[in-house]
Amino acid sequence: MDKGLHFTICVVTTVLLLRESSQAGEEKDPEVLAAPKPDSQGAGEGLPTLTVTTILEDPYVMVKGAELEGYCMDLLGSLAGMLRFQYRVKVVGDGQYGAIAAGGNWTGMIGEILRREADIAVAPLTVTSAREEVVSFTTPFLQTGIGILLRKDTVSQDMSFFHFLSPFSKETWTALLFAYLLTCFCLFLVARLSPCEWNEPKNEENHFTFLNSLWFGAGALALQGATPRPQALSVRVVAVFWWLFTLALLAAYIANFTALLSSGSEQLPIQTFEDLVKQRNLEFGTLEGSSTFYYFKNSKNPIHQMIYEYMEKRRKHVLVKTYQEAVQRVMDSNYAFIGESISQDLAAARHCNLIRAPEVIGAGGFGIATAQASPWTKPLSIAVLKLRESGDLDYLRNKWWESSCLRQSQDRWGPLEPPALGGLFLTLGIGLVLGILTALAELSSSSRRAAAHAKKSCCSVFTEEICTRLRIKGTARQNQETSGKANA
Repeated sequence: MDKGLHFTICVVTTVLLLRESSQAGEEKDPEVLAAPKPDSQGAGEGLPTLTVTTILEDPYVMVKGAELEGYCMDLLGSLAGMLRFQYRVKVVGDGQYGAIAAGGNWTGMIGEILRREADIAVAPLTVTSAREEVVSFTTPFLQTGIGILLRKDTVSQDMSFFHFLSPFSKETWTALLFAYLLTCFCLFLVARLSPCEWNEPKNEENHFTFLNSLWFGAGALALQGATPRPQALSVRVVAVFWWLFTLALLAAYIANFTALLSSGSEQLPIQTFEDLVKQRNLEFGTLEGSSTFYYFKNSKNPIHQMIYEYMEKRRKHVLVKTYQEAVQRVMDSNYAFIGESISQDLAAARHCNLIRAPEVIGAGGFGIATAQASPWTKPLSIAVLKLRESGDLDYLRNKWWESSCLRQSQDRWGPLEPPALGGLFLTLGIGLVLGILTALAELSSSSRRAAAHAKKSCCSVFTEEICTRLRIKGTARQNQETSGKANA
């Protein structure tokens, strides 16, 4: 009995020991450890996790509650989905993009990548040769350049005495004057040719003299009725086309003149960086330690060197720490900000009192920075190219650059050139031709009736009528003498 009990206890103990050994072996098995758990978070387990450094700048990265959002966050999410990695985002500690400090070390996001504090940098980080020497960049996901951001009222000048002529260019005003004179001449010609405008052309003067035709055309330009009133169909055809022409022309003039008054684009004396250097009313600067600052430092252009020397001498007064500070300073003081043109376009779209000068220099792009020899550089470049080819980058641009403010910094209103009104002038020309053809048809019909009544040749009567109405005296006298001899 004791032996049986002892055997049973030994068997139970052996089974328990074997079970514990099996469980311990399963816990130490690496394949079991890497196996995903059947829960909602299991899809992300086993994927590599990258530490991403970025910088707060609207609209690239912005804080919303406890999360980050913006263009770069959407881009990062798309890249993570394509390349299957997880990421942890951290905002750069010193708030800098990346420049060489006095001791030779790099600051900002570039410095964090070099110190292995971050794997990649996804931010509005400009690709430069100095940065490319210490880190690697992917294909740029946004193209940009260097522009000048201004406040409209700081650069506006008094309007010229003849500013009311600004909606149309000189060529357009010349074409308008020519169209007016041509139309008035056609009115005069058609009214003389049409038999409906007078009953006795030999004894009665036509109401549509050339001076009266000029007055009639000027009245239509001012949207005022003017005498004489057209009676013939041909004259009315010319008048209708001239009225349509003047209506469309006045609408274009009023719309463009209103836009010129509101946008102030014609009163922008600072068009280039050279204009910025020559003026003395505005201070100008850029972001401290940014690629823009070093672009002017390394440039051999004399104008760029003057800009750099100005900023270097007044470093404490004209260099700003953040992009938001720069925009606010432009709005609050006589300050011009030199920076990335694509960011300035957004500022001009969201703040209607800001405008970007037309000139853009130093074309470049924003790229994703990685450590040199990083295995992620090429895959990220290929993924950026795929996003560009599929239109996703354009979608993100439209999404985060959308604004309710009219983008007057880009949609500049200027004088309307003749090609913009070419269809209008063509329509008027067609109307003039139709009016002349109609007048000739009316005169031809009247001549046929007169020729049948007088038993004369239709061509001779038609020629006589034209000469009489156009007051061609020699021909008319000859016709009268021929007619008198025939009657004698």
